[in-house]
Amino acid sequence: MGYRFPLKTISNSHCRPWGVAGLVLMGILLVSAASLVPPARAMEVTDALGRHVSVATPVRRIVALNSDAVEILRTLGVQERVVAVHAEILREPAFWGPLADLPKAGGWRTPNLEAIAAFEPDLVLAYSRNPGEELDRKMAAMGIAVLRLDFYKLASLEAEVRTLGRLLGQDKEAQAFCEWYTGRLALVRDRLAGVTHQPAVYIESYSDLATTGPGSGAHEMCLSAGGRNIAGNMALPYPKVTSEWVVAQNPAVIVKAAAWGNGYQATDASYFNGMRDSLMIRPVWSTIPAVQRGRVHVMDSAIWTGPRALIGIAWLARWFHPERFADVDPESWHREYLERFQGIPYQGVYVSEPIPRVTH
Repeated sequence: MGYRFPLKTISNSHCRPWGVAGLVLMGILLVSAASLVPPARAMEVTDALGRHVSVATPVRRIVALNSDAVEILRTLGVQERVVAVHAEILREPAFWGPLADLPKAGGWRTPNLEAIAAFEPDLVLAYSRNPGEELDRKMAAMGIAVLRLDFYKLASLEAEVRTLGRLLGQDKEAQAFCEWYTGRLALVRDRLAGVTHQPAVYIESYSDLATTGPGSGAHEMCLSAGGRNIAGNMALPYPKVTSEWVVAQNPAVIVKAAAWGNGYQATDASYFNGMRDSLMIRPVWSTIPAVQRGRVHVMDSAIWTGPRALIGIAWLARWFHPERFADVDPESWHREYLERFQGIPYQGVYVSEPIPRVTH
């Protein structure tokens, strides 16, 4: 049995002075420890809607509600800060790797707001228009910042990447990507300088006879690649047209977007070739110059819009102006992007194969 002090030797008169001193010492230590932790500060940034959004930094926990946001986060080298992603990411498990295994926050249009709150994020990234305003209201009530950035529009991509890079303390990474991106866009622009003929292009989105007009990413891509979108004068960004209307417009090139979005796992072009062939045998389309001359192409949605739209533009430029872009290799651009900015090996197939040109 251990030795015990007599109770009478431990009195309040002896304990009180030491207790006060101990509390004072503890307080000093706590204040000193707190001074070693950088204080949180708010940073104000402008989002895709022109709103000024205040975000507490440093941002350590992020919920990303669409693939474009996740791709840019990986470009900036902060994928370890992502705590939840949109459910559709499961469509491309090979491309996303460990990111596809993260907890899911619901769909990009209809996220699970309760689940998002449970992840306790510092920041939620969403498109400018989707999901709806309820996301902002409910997150604001819980002190969670929502930043709406698109990352799929050519005109705003660089500014948005720089905005997010500054917010996350990744300015260097944002600068490296923007220099690479704008440099290749400049190459396309310079090659098109002096071009007087812009081929008429019919762009078909994911569903049959759904084309793209002003305000759509595909329309912007078409113009950037030196084409003339035959739906360029329409009032809607995604109008529905008729087969007869397409025939009447006499397009020289037809480009179809494949919603598959899984080109990274493809080992051949059979899927895209099948879609191309189905376009060419549509009733009366045999009279269209694009069909007659074999200028019908299909492109995977992975490079259709979004951060990799640059790769899609390179393909479009080759299809629209083959004589000016014969030495431009979209695959080499894609390889550099995936290996340098996404940290994954290049693989996959993303466009239909060329078909022998037929003249009439």
